[in-house]
Amino acid sequence: MSEPLHADSRIEARPAEGDLSDRDAYLQQVMLDALSYARQRNYTGYDYFDGMSSRLLRALPVENKWLNIAVQESIKRAPVNVRPLFLVEQRRNFKGSALFTMANETAYQLTGDRTYLDQARHLADWLVDEQSEDFAGFCGGHRHQMQQLRELRPANTPNVVPTSYGVKSLLRMATYDDDYGETAHTAERFVVDELDYTELDGGARIVYQPLFDGDFYTLNGGAVGARLLVDLYDHFGADRHLDRARQLLDYIATKQAAVGGWAYRDPPSASHLSMDNHHNGFIVESYQRYHEVAGDQRYEETLDRALSFYSDQLFEADGAPNWDERSSYPRDIHAATQGIIVFSKAGDFEFVRRIVDWVLANLYAGEGQFYYQQRRFYTKRFTLMRWCQAWMAYALSVYFEERYGGGGT
Repeated sequence: MSEPLHADSRIEARPAEGDLSDRDAYLQQVMLDALSYARQRNYTGYDYFDGMSSRLLRALPVENKWLNIAVQESIKRAPVNVRPLFLVEQRRNFKGSALFTMANETAYQLTGDRTYLDQARHLADWLVDEQSEDFAGFCGGHRHQMQQLRELRPANTPNVVPTSYGVKSLLRMATYDDDYGETAHTAERFVVDELDYTELDGGARIVYQPLFDGDFYTLNGGAVGARLLVDLYDHFGADRHLDRARQLLDYIATKQAAVGGWAYRDPPSASHLSMDNHHNGFIVESYQRYHEVAGDQRYEETLDRALSFYSDQLFEADGAPNWDERSSYPRDIHAATQGIIVFSKAGDFEFVRRIVDWVLANLYAGEGQFYYQQRRFYTKRFTLMRWCQAWMAYALSVYFEERYGGGGT
């Protein structure tokens, strides 16, 4: 039997089954099916950048950077899922678990079914237990090695993006247990100390991950770090969190291109990525979150230009996500899910439904399973647990929160 909503429900009134439009009733079931797909597999699966967890590669008697890169990139870029052939280990992802935590909690808010709250608690506990060790404050990263040109990044090296979603999910669960909030609060030390928060002309910067010595700046990482601090301010009310978030966002605003978007890195020549879709979505969402919490319009012009670029250049009119400002393909499910989040927060539910319709028509396998990517002449018809399932479940949960929680900025 369903329980009543928690007293601190974000969803103003759980819609009775008959009150949902046929369309939203179907989308709610799709979200619940996506969670069911993941729950049946214990939230464990393949990931976007997991080639270094190949047991075949690890069994070789040599350690060679170029061999690592060849195997890792071949697995990542293959048109079909070759991970089973390479004996790539399926693991639970830190960021994916944070997304599943929040999607399950929203499912509980919508349905009153205690199963979803129990799953959210289980995943939140896992995040606490599996946080990266030997760093200041709560933080997390990918659970597999990654071979970079300059380094072999060890498993569980934390960075700002998964940490930010871990914080967001623990603050959500603090509604039920204050200990989650206190753990999340320690992430302030990670941002300030481990990510080298530094004020400079035009604002402040952080590095993407600890011990980083590169000569470029990952712009979406700075924005997501600012959003983490805004989330802490929203929960705890400490002015220093909002002040530091402003400094980070002030600096990101100075790097906005004339067209309204952001390159992946500054300088742009430091990355093969241009103004790609989902990373621009991260930045837009960070400014949306600031306005939602701070209650001022400090970045109104920045956000207006960014939203225009994001909608006009990074999406087609029918909701199909473009790869970047120059290329339509590949059309990636993560780009689509980030669009669902951004336009839900903007209150543009009509465009959200176009994106969802495109995903369901092109990247949905049915029974809650989503595919990875549509290329120009073929589709990558396999599922990555974090990249596909977690992001889609979370994106739909944001849609329902904004649609039925009085949201929309």
